[in-house]
Amino acid sequence: MELNTLTALAAIDGRYHNQVHQLDEFFSEFGLHKYRVLVEVEYLLALERKKLFTLPAATKKQLKKLIDEFSLEDAIAIKNIEKTTNHDVKAVEYFIKSKLQEWGAGNCAEWVHFGLTSQDVNNTAIPLAWKHAMEYEYLPGLLNLKTALSLLAKSWSEIPLLSRTHGQPASPTKLGKEIAVFVERLQNQIEQLIGIPFTGKFGGATGNFNAHHVAFPAVNWIKFGNDFLQELGLIRQQHTTQIEHYDLLAAQLDTLKRINTILIDFSRDMWTYISMEYFLQKTKKGEVGSSAMPHKVNPIDFENAEGNLGLANSLLAHLADKLPISRLQRDLTDSTVLRNLGVPVAHTLVAFRSIEKGLGKLLLNDAKIYSDLDANWAVVAEAIQTILRREKYPNPYEALKELTRGKQKIDQKTLHQFIDKLTITAAVKKELKKITPHNYTGIQAPIPS
Repeated sequence: MELNTLTALAAIDGRYHNQVHQLDEFFSEFGLHKYRVLVEVEYLLALERKKLFTLPAATKKQLKKLIDEFSLEDAIAIKNIEKTTNHDVKAVEYFIKSKLQEWGAGNCAEWVHFGLTSQDVNNTAIPLAWKHAMEYEYLPGLLNLKTALSLLAKSWSEIPLLSRTHGQPASPTKLGKEIAVFVERLQNQIEQLIGIPFTGKFGGATGNFNAHHVAFPAVNWIKFGNDFLQELGLIRQQHTTQIEHYDLLAAQLDTLKRINTILIDFSRDMWTYISMEYFLQKTKKGEVGSSAMPHKVNPIDFENAEGNLGLANSLLAHLADKLPISRLQRDLTDSTVLRNLGVPVAHTLVAFRSIEKGLGKLLLNDAKIYSDLDANWAVVAEAIQTILRREKYPNPYEALKELTRGKQKIDQKTLHQFIDKLTITAAVKKELKKITPHNYTGIQAPIPS
C-alpha cells in the first residue's frame, strides 16, 4: 500500500502530520542526510582553509550551494548508493565525492571524510539538527504557549476562586494566580533548558584524532576540532570514546520531560475546572461532542494534550536513560534510538497546539465560580481564627473547628452569629464580618510575562 497520511503507521506521520511536518527538516531520513552533508562539506572546506590542499573557487561555491539547496533528489541519490555500501555515512561520503568528480575536482575527492569515523559526522550532524529544532520550532512553540498562559493569568487576575486542597474546599485564591503558577513553573524550566550546552563529538575513530595526527603531526587537531564545532554552533567534548557522551543531551531530554509533566498537570487542572463548570466551552457549528449524547461538549483538547505529552514523556525517558550508556568504545544501540529523537518532539508540539486550541474555547463561567464561593463560607474560618489568635482569644482554632468541621451548612448567617457571641471588641467583630469567600484571597506577586 502506498504511504500517505492515511496509511502511515505512526500518528505523527498520519493524523498529525500537517501539524508537525516542519520537523521533517531536522529529524527525518532526509533531514539526517542533509545535516550529514552539511558536516562533511563544512569539514572539507575547513581542511582546505588549513591549506592541506586546494579547492577551486568554483568548487567551493558549488559545495556551499549543495548545502543550501540540498534536495529530496539528493537524499534519494544517497539512499541508492547505500544499497551498495549498506552504510549510510559512507554513502554520504561517496555522494559528495561523485559531486566533486562531476564538477571537475576529482583530485580533491580523498579529502572528503579525511580521518573521520562515521560518528564524527553523526555526532555533529544530529546535535546540530537537534539544536536547530529546539531553537526554530520547540522553544518558539513553548514560549508562545507560556505567553498565552501569562495573558490569561493577567486577564483573570481579579477573579476570586474557591481553592481545593485534597479535593475539599479551601482558602480562596485568584484564578489568574492559579494560571500564573504554571507560567512560573514553565519559565524555571525554560531557563534551565537554555542553559544546557549543545555538544558534539569530533575526534576520530576512538576520540584521539589517531588518523589525523599520524598523517599531519604538526597540526593542532584538538584546536582544529574545537574551532570547527564552534563555527557550527556546538561545543566539542574533549575526552570521548567513539561516540558522544550524550549526558547533556539527556539533561535536555529530562528538561523537556519536566516541561511536559507541568503541562500534563495544567491540562488535568483545566479539565477539572471544565467538569466543575467554572469554564464553559465555545461550540462550533457542525461539530459533535458525542456520537450518542447530543448535549456534550467534551474537553477533548486538554485530553489530547495529556495523551500526547504522556507518550512523549515515555520516549524522552527512554532516550535520556539509554543514550548515555554504551559498551566500551561504542555499541550500535545509540544509532537506532537516535533515529526516533524527533518523535517525542512531534508529540509535544501537537500537545502545545491542543492546549492553545483548548484555551481558545474557554468561556469564563463566573456565575458558577461565585455561587461556589457563596456556598462555602466555612473557608473563611481560617481567617477568623487567625485574627482571634492575634487578639489572644482563647483556643480560637478549636472553637472554629467545633463550629465548622464536617457541618453541612455553614453560611454567612451562621458565621456572623458565631462572631456576635465572641467576647471581643466591636471593632474586631466588624473586622471579622467584612471577610467573605470573595475577598479572602490573600495577596499575589505580579504575574510574570
